[in-house]
Amino acid sequence: MKRVIFYILLTLGALVFLYPFLWVVIASLSPENQIGNLTFIPTSISFDAYSQMISKIPIFRAFLNSIFVATCVTAGVLVFGSMVGYALSRLEFKGRNMIFYMIIFTMTLPFQITLIPQYILMVEFHWVDTYWALIVPYLMNALAIVMFRQYFKSLPQSLIDAARIDGCNDFQIIFKILWPNSISAIVTIGIITFMTSWNEVLWPLIVIREDKLMTMPQLVTLFAVGGRAESQLGVKLAAATMLALPIVLAYLFFQKYFIQSMASTGLKE
Repeated sequence: MKRVIFYILLTLGALVFLYPFLWVVIASLSPENQIGNLTFIPTSISFDAYSQMISKIPIFRAFLNSIFVATCVTAGVLVFGSMVGYALSRLEFKGRNMIFYMIIFTMTLPFQITLIPQYILMVEFHWVDTYWALIVPYLMNALAIVMFRQYFKSLPQSLIDAARIDGCNDFQIIFKILWPNSISAIVTIGIITFMTSWNEVLWPLIVIREDKLMTMPQLVTLFAVGGRAESQLGVKLAAATMLALPIVLAYLFFQKYFIQSMASTGLKE
């Protein structure tokens, strides 16, 4: 009976979290005049909201832009984060712990503090209205460095020693020895980074002004609050559904690795 009650409570909790997203999806498929009724099961299915959204904004170009930017950022964070994490976990040099603590300190700083200096750099580099402004500032991620450091510290030193005996250099140790043994950590960091990059709105709004370079969250935000949706709630919900769907699918596909890494990776010295 305790187990039954436990699972019932878990199911209710899951429904509480899932209901808003499910309602958004169902409401986007409902006729405009039925959305205000907050019915979970519509009387009819309509794709008018999606067709109107596609006709009003270049949603597919923005989707490809977001995929490109988020993929580049994720790949860069995995490569550079693992390199820095390896150096902080396995290499001996003066100031190693101080660098690690400084990286942790940067995680406490709000994004708004570095916003203006970062924008000035983009202007000086002539990167405004380019993909460089969306990708380069996010190639180094403090959370990824910390997670890689902690995960690499949990691996046996004998594994690295054996690789050095076989003649591997540090880059070969990272990408040929540590990466295959850190799949769960890589997937977790990849999902978090991809999701963060995908959902970024403020920075693209500052550095991107051309429609052909806009990311999907930026375009959907301007579409919802900028008047292009013409106060049609169904069209706004359709855009929100298109924005959230890739992240949901990615998490469902990689959730096993995500949960495994979050359960096994701890912040230990």
